[in-house]
Amino acid sequence: MRYLTFALTKGRLANKTLDLLEEIGITCEEMRDKDSRKLIFVNEELKLKFFLAKGPDVPTYVEYGAADIGVVGKDTIMEEGRKLYEVMDLGFGACRMCVCGPESAREVLNNNQLIRVATKYPNIAKDYFYNKKHQTVEIIKLNGSIELAPIVGLSEVIVDIVETGSTLRENGLKVLEEVCPLSARMVVNQISMKMEDERIRGLISRLREIV
Repeated sequence: MRYLTFALTKGRLANKTLDLLEEIGITCEEMRDKDSRKLIFVNEELKLKFFLAKGPDVPTYVEYGAADIGVVGKDTIMEEGRKLYEVMDLGFGACRMCVCGPESAREVLNNNQLIRVATKYPNIAKDYFYNKKHQTVEIIKLNGSIELAPIVGLSEVIVDIVETGSTLRENGLKVLEEVCPLSARMVVNQISMKMEDERIRGLISRLREIV
């Protein structure tokens, strides 16, 4: 029996995923060890391997078959646009992708004016404005605090993930439009789905019972 390999998104999502897997009897004790320098963790008994990766890399590992299964945020799946199967919503890590800005930007959004949009997610922003709103915008990719962009006049609005909205409020910004809801998803490599159909479907159905 070959190993099934999981790529988990580092941090909160990985911990939540491990909690979930433990509920269906899949454990990997050594992954809980904060001091471990290991890169690959193995459950010999169940023939499973696990590794941690940065969010944007998880869909890449899954598409190319380096991992059979991945757990990653919906935002990353949309932004990366990899060829893989999204098999289930795990229900945690819930938040929203939104267009945010000062109240004064609401008017320019509604008037279909050419505006600048700052974001960490250029593909999601482009799809939303071009394909859903049919509005031409200039998209500026940033990596740091996106909230800064409208405050210093780099852009009229931003497209970003909103959890509680407190950072927005503290900076005089608000949610102007919702792009889509987000949460953690399980993704599967397309070939693994065919080859390991029974094992993967079994795993999914057991997870569905508790999610």
